[in-house]
Amino acid sequence: MSYQVIARKYRPQRFSEVVGQEHITQTLIQAVEQKRIAHAYLFCGPRGTGKTTVARIFAKCLNCTGGPKVDFDPNDPKCIEIAEGRSMDVIEIDGASNNSVEQVRELRETCRYVPTSSPFKIYIIDEVHMLSPAAFNALLKTLEEPPAHVKFLFATTDPEKVLPTILSRCQRFDFRRIQVPLIVKQLKYICQKEGVEAEDAALYAIARGCDGGMRDAESALDQLISFCGGKLVEADVLSMYGLTAQSQLIDLAQAILQGDAPKALSELDQLAKSGKDLGRLIGDLLRHFRNLMIYQVTRGDLSLLEVSEAEAAALASQAKISTTEGISRIVEVLSNCELNLREAASKRILIEIALVRAIQARSAVSLDAVLQQLHKLRAQEAGGAVVSRHQTLAERMEPVPANSVASSAPVLTSGGTALAENKPVAKNPGGLDALWQQLISAVFSANPILGGYLQNAFPISLANGVLTIGFDPEFEGQRDLADQARYHEILRNKLQELGHSNTQTVFVLKEMPAGTAALQSEATLKNPPAKVPVESGPQPTGTLKDRFKNDPAIIDAIEIFKATLQQTPSQSENGLPQDA
Repeated sequence: MSYQVIARKYRPQRFSEVVGQEHITQTLIQAVEQKRIAHAYLFCGPRGTGKTTVARIFAKCLNCTGGPKVDFDPNDPKCIEIAEGRSMDVIEIDGASNNSVEQVRELRETCRYVPTSSPFKIYIIDEVHMLSPAAFNALLKTLEEPPAHVKFLFATTDPEKVLPTILSRCQRFDFRRIQVPLIVKQLKYICQKEGVEAEDAALYAIARGCDGGMRDAESALDQLISFCGGKLVEADVLSMYGLTAQSQLIDLAQAILQGDAPKALSELDQLAKSGKDLGRLIGDLLRHFRNLMIYQVTRGDLSLLEVSEAEAAALASQAKISTTEGISRIVEVLSNCELNLREAASKRILIEIALVRAIQARSAVSLDAVLQQLHKLRAQEAGGAVVSRHQTLAERMEPVPANSVASSAPVLTSGGTALAENKPVAKNPGGLDALWQQLISAVFSANPILGGYLQNAFPISLANGVLTIGFDPEFEGQRDLADQARYHEILRNKLQELGHSNTQTVFVLKEMPAGTAALQSEATLKNPPAKVPVESGPQPTGTLKDRFKNDPAIIDAIEIFKATLQQTPSQSENGLPQDA
């Protein structure tokens, strides 16, 4: 007797033997038991996941002796005929080689005849998406209203190529990629039956390399048994697939998380010299960091992961030395690398660059965090107060005689300018200065970036539902950055929270009155700044980009964080970040 490959020898013969597709087998079992059998079914999914196998088992249920029934006898002559592909009433057609309209017309003619000895005449068409449009159209009428004794079972790996008119006439079942633990369990069962000794790590490597396809896994096992004999070890599997050992993958991930670039590049060098598939290496590394991110987010829930015991232990250890934000940035770097590998002239150079960038990305700090840290550091200077070049606006406020204006609309002065407040005093007992102080504090809490821009601004007036905010021409760049719709919306919302509903904001350029300072952060307001002489000297000149680069906050950030300014694709046309 000729040798039978493992994939055929251990092919499921009953629904109970199908692995990993319970959502489909249970539905078909119920359909048979309840006598709710449709005339057309479409089985779609990745290769090697059981589409044709399930179609044959379903055909056995329908045409077995005494059928339709689920608990048929596998030794029933009719079931054996179907399993061996020689049943006169179960016709299997390859859609790739029988895709012409003439062949479909022939099928239409033959399907009218009743089955020879079975309840149904069943047509199993594999790779049905390969039929030509004309063939599909020729099949439409028969598919919609077939004879009562005809059933169609279609299988395809690409349902998107099947005409919508065909899809609408079928019950569709989507096969899933089979999970790694289920494949390992089935391979272990086969090894026991074949008398083969196999390491768990070897079987796990096979399952990892077959991408969710049971047939691929069984074919690989068959090949490895021929190559290795009666004992399978992980090294042989890795050599055949070009995969990286799990321990090496974990070590490489550990080097990235610890910021050890020399070790990471050394690990890559060893893998490249041993002939590993570098493209597959990035995919495996990406999968590991994805697992690590899910492990962190779910606080150690392994039910969402397909990992071995060794990898689960590694995830628990690495989760302690990493953050979710850092891992997400590493995943982004590796994803871009995987995408660019297809067109890379030198994959190794691209991966080396990606590993270095991943190490840098793990500890990158967002701009918001940088600005928040700067504000804290500034507030801590000089005993918690920021050194200012001017007096505060409150020190320039001059009381106005009570009889000069109605009590509900007090006139405030700042730098000799009368400021009209059109809101009741009860809402802001301190007048415009108090409102500005509260507004700056609220804005800093909601959006530190906008708060940073307003540090060098000052209130001019609040009248007729409009708050006019001034920027000294020296800070024109910050005025332009703050003058955006989303920032005006933040200010409007905060003003409404402070009791000034329907109040709009306007930014203008205006010389800051002598002795007047823009209100700073809440810490500054609680600790009045020291008075120092006003600095003299020429006003800064240059483009908006130059002013941004010379801004004291940006200079402080560069100094504190040892950073550099770079132009990225997200920058606007004037060279500045969209939300810097």
